[in-house]
Amino acid sequence: MGQDVNQTSKTHQKGEIFMYWGWNRAAFSSSDIQFSGDNYDFTLEDVIAHDRQTPFSTYDYFHPLRITIPQYNARIGYYITDRISISIGSDHMKYVVDRNQVANISGYIENSSTQYDGIYENEPIVLASDFLLLEHTDGLNYINIEARRTDNLKTLNNNVSFDLIEGFGLGVLVPRTNATLLNNSRHDDFHISGYGLGAILGFQINLWQHFFILTEAKGGFINMPDIRTTEYSSDRASQHFFFAQANVVFGVRFNLQ
Repeated sequence: MGQDVNQTSKTHQKGEIFMYWGWNRAAFSSSDIQFSGDNYDFTLEDVIAHDRQTPFSTYDYFHPLRITIPQYNARIGYYITDRISISIGSDHMKYVVDRNQVANISGYIENSSTQYDGIYENEPIVLASDFLLLEHTDGLNYINIEARRTDNLKTLNNNVSFDLIEGFGLGVLVPRTNATLLNNSRHDDFHISGYGLGAILGFQINLWQHFFILTEAKGGFINMPDIRTTEYSSDRASQHFFFAQANVVFGVRFNLQ
């Protein structure tokens, strides 16, 4: 019993720094999306979207110039006590509205030089490519700060131990949105669009003194009231939805003290 306590205190100490990198799969609730501009103002109801994970290849996942292409999670943190850490990270998800789905539309479109001009009152419309393509694929970037607690579950020996990680956080959304709306060219820059809140539960395997593998279940709420859509600065979209992630990350840690 005394040996486990001693090993635990060595595993997690005040002054320890950790960093990790890994990958995620994400899921999103349906959401209402409002689009507004000089010649339109309409809302699409219960729009469905999915993530888009890059097919595995050593080139895309491990080449230094391409590792940010897949959906990834990166984090660096510091233990302010033996159990509590503060960290900053980037959760890079991809959010892709399903093409050719049917959603209800309310509002108006005028002077668009398309077949979609008109006034709509809660009627179905097909999200065809000449009407709307919407993706946060470079990406749905959730830059966040988290507070985490680490609890030792079991210590087998000096080389292997198991931890439970619990935490919560908040941050900003900085998507680079790929949107084609009514044949207008997209806005192709990163833009602070809103905020997010999240919670995390993780299971960590510690290997030797400096390495770990962590699986995370993470979920939360995203609100983006200011999404840039087209090349015109007056064109905006807004939406909010819940998200969930399943993450596997690989990390290193070391103590400064």
